[in-house]
Amino acid sequence: MERIYFDNAATTSLDPVVLDAMLPYMTEKFGNPSSIYSYGRETRLGIENARKSVAKILNAHPGEIFFTSGGTESSNTAINAAINDLGCKHIISSPIEHHATLHTVEYLHHHRGIGLSFVKILPSGHIDMDHLRELLQQAGGKCLVTLMHANNEIGNLLDLHAVGTLCKEFDAIFHSDTVQTVGHYPFDLRNTPVHFITAAGHKFHGPKGVGILYINENVKISPFIQGGSQERNMRAGTENLYGIIGFAKALELATEHYAEHSAYINDLRQYMAAELEKNIPGVTFNGDLKGRSLYTVLNVSFPKSEKSEMILFNLDINGICASGGSACTSGANAGSHVIRAINSNPNQIAVRFSFSKNNTRTEIDKVIAKLKELI
Repeated sequence: MERIYFDNAATTSLDPVVLDAMLPYMTEKFGNPSSIYSYGRETRLGIENARKSVAKILNAHPGEIFFTSGGTESSNTAINAAINDLGCKHIISSPIEHHATLHTVEYLHHHRGIGLSFVKILPSGHIDMDHLRELLQQAGGKCLVTLMHANNEIGNLLDLHAVGTLCKEFDAIFHSDTVQTVGHYPFDLRNTPVHFITAAGHKFHGPKGVGILYINENVKISPFIQGGSQERNMRAGTENLYGIIGFAKALELATEHYAEHSAYINDLRQYMAAELEKNIPGVTFNGDLKGRSLYTVLNVSFPKSEKSEMILFNLDINGICASGGSACTSGANAGSHVIRAINSNPNQIAVRFSFSKNNTRTEIDKVIAKLKELI
């Protein structure tokens, strides 16, 4: 059976060029980067060259880039550091954050007594900037604001500069989960008012199990993981050598082809939206499809019926990979907290289709034809 993969916001395929860059570090260049002999020095050079490459692309200083296991570790490190090292007594977040953020801030609230507020979400899926200002005014102490750059389910884009400037006004620490946008948009961190951002290689055709945490050079924090001197004494543990090499190569390729690939992928997304409207009665879209939104993500609500309730299962058995989560579902699946926050209609079934450079209009046509059969 042909497989059609429309779940690229979850993970992307590894680019063959990235694998080629990684292979030497899986075979002959295998020395421990902490060792002083030539094999070790060779791999240490590989890591530091990767760090310089990532920093240059993001317009950051190499000393601000720390390699981690991915977005979850990076966000946990930043949020905990804001509380433990930077004096934040209150956290402002949103109800549509990734669970790597939500579960962390809720843990700190319940177990450490840290104040926690959630900014209102507008019907479009964007945060209410006026409410964010109110929350900052009411906080009564140093604040951490943690808001994602692009939502992984509905694709809405945050204005990083607007939020960062507001945080600056109130002397707040700003962390943004940029896992869905690093590798998909240009960054200029020297001129972006943000203290921490995160990334994960597998979101832009790099390897799984490797990411970065950017820590602005004006911020000093303690290590989150103890036990060794790796990452300039900031993140203990033997480095994921070939993962780091792969991350840097994938980011380099993504940056080089950004204009071409972003236009192509957005065209696929808009084409599928138009075809769904044409062929599936009652279909609607979650988030800001025609406005500030991530070009890789299309979140669709189908009218609830006996057939549509089984849509993900039926797509799967027909070789089509997508993901979902409606506002209210039964059984073990509690539904999507993101969809619940913006669309509490229990008579709709939400499915996320997310695209990459490897997808085609032909695949979309096949999925539309199958959906017409299934719904």
